[in-house]
Amino acid sequence: MDKRKAVVAALVEGASVNSTVRMTGVSKPTILKLLRDLGCACAAFHDRTVRGLRPKSIQCDEVWSFIGCKQKNVPQESQGVLGRGDCWTWTALDRDTKVMITWLVGLRTPQAARAFMLDLARRVVNGSQVTTDGFGAYPEAIREAFGSEVDYAMLVKKFAAGPPTDARYSPARCTGCEKKWVAGFPDSDLISTSHVERSTLTIRMQMRRFTRLTNGFSKKIDNHGHALSVFFVYYNFCRIHMTLRITPAMAAGLSDHVWELDELIGLLK
Repeated sequence: MDKRKAVVAALVEGASVNSTVRMTGVSKPTILKLLRDLGCACAAFHDRTVRGLRPKSIQCDEVWSFIGCKQKNVPQESQGVLGRGDCWTWTALDRDTKVMITWLVGLRTPQAARAFMLDLARRVVNGSQVTTDGFGAYPEAIREAFGSEVDYAMLVKKFAAGPPTDARYSPARCTGCEKKWVAGFPDSDLISTSHVERSTLTIRMQMRRFTRLTNGFSKKIDNHGHALSVFFVYYNFCRIHMTLRITPAMAAGLSDHVWELDELIGLLK
């Protein structure tokens, strides 16, 4: 158990698999097997537990990463295949409790948007307000998933022209935002994606697979998904949110205490 705790603690705090091998002395195949087994257990636990939520405001975002290689290096026969090149993690966050309601690993397509929103709709039981970015597939996906029982708005950001070649890794400068009403009667004060974008920073800082300009990127789509499952259950149930002073799961009424790593790993039983 001590070795398992050391491995999981390293992975959810931003260490790569190879770094975890060096720090813990556990072999790479053993770490990947633990990641796979625990990832499956965490995904199943989240699926049956994080339901019946009553969020006032939900924020959605997509996080870019890549699997195996950058999109420009994907062979022609593998173009458009999930697991090679671009990969997007769709996330839905409760603005108030900060609980990660659901996520989906896929491409940035209308089909992925539909699957993501259908799963989100099954986990909430009241007419929540939903805010997304300006991706064009969202309105139809939300209309199909929620029907008329949703207040929905988009926050469309406007950016300046891209940076010069010598600064191509710098983020584009945001020049303004437009709040766009889509359905229902959204509260203008709640039209925001700031909280879910802050959670995106947490994802990038605490999972080596998402860190930019590193060779710790995911090599296989399965391991990518398992790592996300472990991290999000850890984030919801084990990690004390600095603003809330409790875990998101406690704030959402899903747990009455802060989980220790023993409990997280105990999901394997």
